[in-house]
This record gives sequence, C-alpha cells and structure tokens, in this order.
Amino acid sequence: MAHRVLIVEDELDLVNLLAINLNQAGFTTEKCQDGSQGLTLALSGQFDLIILDVMLPGVDGMEICRQVRLTDQQTPIIMLTARDTETDRVMGLEIGADDYLTKPFGIRELMARVKALLRRASVGVVKEELKNLVFGNFIIEPMSHKVFSEKHEINLTSTEFDLLYYLASHPGQVFSRAQLLDAVWGYNHLGYEHTVNSHINRLRSKLEKCPQGPKYVHTIWGVGYKFESIEQQQ
Repeated sequence: MAHRVLIVEDELDLVNLLAINLNQAGFTTEKCQDGSQGLTLALSGQFDLIILDVMLPGVDGMEICRQVRLTDQQTPIIMLTARDTETDRVMGLEIGADDYLTKPFGIRELMARVKALLRRASVGVVKEELKNLVFGNFIIEPMSHKVFSEKHEINLTSTEFDLLYYLASHPGQVFSRAQLLDAVWGYNHLGYEHTVNSHINRLRSKLEKCPQGPKYVHTIWGVGYKFESIEQQQ
C-alpha cells in the first residue's frame, strides 16, 4: 500500500510541485493550503508523513505540529520555513518536528528526506538488534518502541526513540552530530546540526530529572554526544 503524505502549504505552485513529485514516486498525497483545515487533517491519523509549512493562514505550522504531538508521537513531520534563522529552525524541532527544510530547497533533497523518514518509520534504525536495553531501572524496548524509567513510560517521538536507541546501543561511544545525522536521519548535510542538537535537548527534557546534569545522554564538548548511565560507571 502506498504511503499517504499530507502537504499543508499555502503557496499554490509549491504545493502542486510537491504533490506531483510525490505522486510520481508512488506516494498518495492530500493537499491543503489552509492551516485550520490542515490541523483537522493532521489530527485525523490518516497519514504516514506530514509536510508542514510554518507560515499558514488560519493556524500556523508551529501550532499544528504542537497539537499533533499531543496525541501522536509517531507520524514523521517535516517543517518548511522561509525564515532562515536559527530560532525558527530550533523552535520547530523542539516542539516535535522530525526534520526541516529552509526555502528555497531542492525537490531531490526533500524527496530524500521523505524517503529516509518513512524508511525509519517502517523498519527503524534498530533493525540490526531487536533486543531490549536495560540500565538499572531504565529500559528501552525496540519491538514496542517504548521506554521506561523506574516503571514509568516515557513518551518519545519515533525519531527521539531511534536517536536514543542508537546511542544506547553503543554505550560509552562518542558520536559527532554528522555521524548521528547519517545513522539516524539517513543523511549528512552541512548546516543541519541543529536537528541533532534539538532532539538531544528534547530527549533530555523527557528522560532526565535534571537536564543540566544528565544521567544518560552526555555532551562531549567539541566532539558530540554519548550515552552512559550511572549504572555503567559503577
């Protein structure tokens, strides 16, 4: 069955261009140019991926993303923004978007992002080792995509889960942002390190009792990130 992609974009030429290319690649698309209607469609749960412009009439893309993430942690979301500022990119990622592209962008690049996100959503980066990871009272279950800390479930998006599982599968090993982009997102593109930074921040806000003094996901300044629990260090 073809993947269903929702495109919420108010620029008519762009929304038609995206739909044509996605349809030619074998996807089924639904187009929407209004934020209010886009929110209703995005919350319907009928789509495998959402392409979401930031600036929309009615309800903006940031609010749509925020509302979707309240009930749906799994559907991949790509944000499109005409604002080439760090604040806008980081904000979209920190409210739950999986990826972003700054206009103008190449169709081939967008298609690569779409395919990478859908491939991960289907099989995940955990295909090699489908085993539970246990660090004391902290448990990661790849088959169910669930994470537990002291028996309490932690809700993660699919991308957050894949990032955590990848780091935790290699405890103590330090990965650069470029390596994590390649391994988890499926691409390595200069200038998109904010994608990794923002997801690390979201992970810490959900996992750590004190994000400023993390117990699990550690920053190695000037290098990257690693997973290492207190239980490992004892």
